Amino acid sequence: MALLSTKQASSSKGGLRHTNDGVSVGFWESQRLAKEKSYEKKAKRHNIKLDQLAIFTQQLASMLEAGLPLVTALEALQDQTEDPVFQIIIREIRTDISRGNSFSLACSKYPKAFSNLFVSMVEAGEASGGLSEILGKVADYFESTSKLIKKVKSAMTYPVAVIGLAVILVNVLLIFVIPVFAEMFADFGKELPGPTQALIDLSDWLKGNILYVIGGGFVAFQLWTRFVKTPKGRRFQDNLLFRIPVFGNLLKKITLSRFCRTYATLLRSGVPILRCLEIVAASSGRTQIEDASRAISKAISEGGQVSETIARIPFFPPMIKHMSKAGEQTGNVDGMMNKISDFYDAETDAIISSLTSLIEPMLIVFLGVVVGGIVIAMFLPIFNLSSIAS
Repeated sequence: MALLSTKQASSSKGGLRHTNDGVSVGFWESQRLAKEKSYEKKAKRHNIKLDQLAIFTQQLASMLEAGLPLVTALEALQDQTEDPVFQIIIREIRTDISRGNSFSLACSKYPKAFSNLFVSMVEAGEASGGLSEILGKVADYFESTSKLIKKVKSAMTYPVAVIGLAVILVNVLLIFVIPVFAEMFADFGKELPGPTQALIDLSDWLKGNILYVIGGGFVAFQLWTRFVKTPKGRRFQDNLLFRIPVFGNLLKKITLSRFCRTYATLLRSGVPILRCLEIVAASSGRTQIEDASRAISKAISEGGQVSETIARIPFFPPMIKHMSKAGEQTGNVDGMMNKISDFYDAETDAIISSLTSLIEPMLIVFLGVVVGGIVIAMFLPIFNLSSIAS
């Protein structure tokens, strides 16, 4: 009897242990499914970084060129992708293709992840039967664009960081340090020098209105953000950016390079010219290129040529006008556009290099003038202590 009860206890313990394992497995499985559900919800609005998309496109092109079927290549890329949301996107695209849909149609369901340029290039590759070759061109385009963006960001990071630190430092001095000097100078009983008094007045005003300043800055930022989302606001912002000395010229060269590179890549891949211009306008992000693309499309629809329309648009420099005309005469428009893009990329590199070498001494002078001016203004009464103190 005792033996039987012991076996029952053992059995019940084993059953409990089994039940706990089952609960544990069920818990982790439910957690995995919940995460997968959340990733699926994010998939439609998920943005893929340009670097990540370039790697994905290049690897896919290499696999297709090696003879792997598209579904198998996507399955391999899904397994090696670290981004869980991108994994879901690749999985859904692979499922769509297995059901008989085209690759371009499957990608078009995720407009945040795959741009119009990518979808149109894939569509052209499917129509021509050279999908791997087209994807290779897309990957090269993404890589060149990514390198250009990184160069601009690296050139802008240092000055933005220094100016931000300078603003913080000046505010700390005005709010916390200068009031201490003001209390000390108040005991002198004499009129302070003009720069010192102005700085103390500014400190008192800022100390009493700091919340209003922060609130006003936040409201102004929100209003500006909403304004630039409107058509008039976007146009105003673009015109303003292109008029900034040095940086406006740099931005214009980058914009023209992207226009020429995108147009040449699409045209060489077999995308119809009107569709090329539509994609160029959508991917440019600049109202000047959008207006130019619409004007060129209208001229082509009426039987005109690209070079003739470009010649009438002031935003395009003479070189683009002459090179595009030469490309039409020789039947090598995409080649000429690529050469123009290479030229502007080289000029962009030169401007960024010169800016990088000039920005550091300019920032040192800027900091010296701002911080040094505050220090001198606060020490002027001490320098004149014999005439101020009674």
